[in-house]
Amino acid sequence: MQASDKVLILDFGSQFTQLIARRIREAGIYCEIHPCNVDPERVKAFNPQALVLSGGPSSVLDADSPKLNPVYLEMGLPVLGICYGMQLLAHNLGGNVVASADREYGRAQFTAMNDCPLFEGIEEADDLTVWMSHGDRVQAIPEGFEVMGRTDSIEFAAMGDRERHIYALQFHPEVAHTTDGNVIIQNFLFKVAGLKPSWSMASFVDNCIEDLKKQVGDAKVVLGLSGGIDSTVAAVLLHKAIGKNLHCIFVDNGLLRLGERDEVIGFLEEHFDLNVKCVDASEEFLGKLAGVTDPEKKRKIIGYTFIEVFDREAKAIDGVKFLGQGTLYPDVIESESFKGPSAVIKSHHNVGGLPEKMNLKLVEPLRELFKDEVRRAAYELGLPEHIIWRHPFPGPGLSIRVIGEVTEERLSILRVADKVVQNELMASDWYRKVWQGFAVLLPLKTVGVMGDDRTYENVIALRIVDSLDAMTADWSRLPSELLARISNRIINEVKGVNRVVLDISSKPPSTIEWE
Repeated sequence: MQASDKVLILDFGSQFTQLIARRIREAGIYCEIHPCNVDPERVKAFNPQALVLSGGPSSVLDADSPKLNPVYLEMGLPVLGICYGMQLLAHNLGGNVVASADREYGRAQFTAMNDCPLFEGIEEADDLTVWMSHGDRVQAIPEGFEVMGRTDSIEFAAMGDRERHIYALQFHPEVAHTTDGNVIIQNFLFKVAGLKPSWSMASFVDNCIEDLKKQVGDAKVVLGLSGGIDSTVAAVLLHKAIGKNLHCIFVDNGLLRLGERDEVIGFLEEHFDLNVKCVDASEEFLGKLAGVTDPEKKRKIIGYTFIEVFDREAKAIDGVKFLGQGTLYPDVIESESFKGPSAVIKSHHNVGGLPEKMNLKLVEPLRELFKDEVRRAAYELGLPEHIIWRHPFPGPGLSIRVIGEVTEERLSILRVADKVVQNELMASDWYRKVWQGFAVLLPLKTVGVMGDDRTYENVIALRIVDSLDAMTADWSRLPSELLARISNRIINEVKGVNRVVLDISSKPPSTIEWE
């Protein structure tokens, strides 16, 4: 990515690290997250103009805790340490860190001191609500630092060395619970580090297309198109770079929503003139899923079958040298975590294994973007809102929303019920307000009464959630009138359903999907 001013975030394992990156990019500054044990030569090659040390679950007092390589403090960059990052700075620079009697988690009232530039422009900086999550605390600050903030329980809740432009906060400014946290981060970027915003979606799109032309040249690229926002934006970017040398393959696995195949293929062919081949492999997928009820087995069967079908179709295209994928930045971060790749590979990333099997080079236009940035890129590319704001849909499709065995009969029930949910959310203007809304077919039947007859039929669960990035989610508080309308329509219009229930659990501890 071409950007003049860049920030490097060293990740020490915080659950909020990606939020730091999002806040920095929202301010118009390009940044990347690297594991805290990254080779310093990679950091120097990236050439950042400022450094952020993330939080983390460890204690600097433990012998095996992640360390801060002294080379980073010798680079002369402005530095912002957050939570564990603050404790690392104190520990490395001659201060003192001790274990707190009790872990402090949640909101606290913070008072800024000594005209700290991080709190410039915040009207109530002397009584700021901040979010804490730590077990240790700084007991003595290093030489050259001054206290820049405190709480009732922590004497050193913020510290800074004005001469070296090193600042640190015990709280998390990146989370929404901290009042004016975005202002604090922007003050570090612009007032402390003196950076100038140069990161925008318009510049990304232009630079990305030029980079793709250089990377691919005259070669052919094959891409699995799902119709989701990620693969669609990746396809449009590649098409603008290499035209008809992009070959998209849309695999109908029989697990799609009602009318989805025609909607996706028709739009992309008509409006972007994409080269798309649709493969109907529904019988192949459903045959292998027959009798399977375990959700992880479903995912693996669908993933492996997709690879077989995609591989078969791609080999029929002469001269393909690249595999296009809609990989996003969170996937890149996860694979490079200092704790190592995830112990269990997410089997719903159903293109896993393709590069090795097909001996193709990868081209990933979106590997620098977060989900919300992909949507902004879609606007720049001229995609319509019904594509941009299409709710996320899992790789295994409806198979993990049909709880239990997947059959064509059960899929048909779920498709019609889910269409009612989608239509009602759109008609009520709630579709754009929620992150995701869908129906789930449960593996049980209940007694009901329809007319003068008793029935024993299926149960549909509604899962409708609010979220920013799917890392956390809460159930959406839809108006009771809308819920009643959805329930009434499903029971009246979907043959085989006599009960609708609402899922009111949050993530965590639950997940968004049921399987």
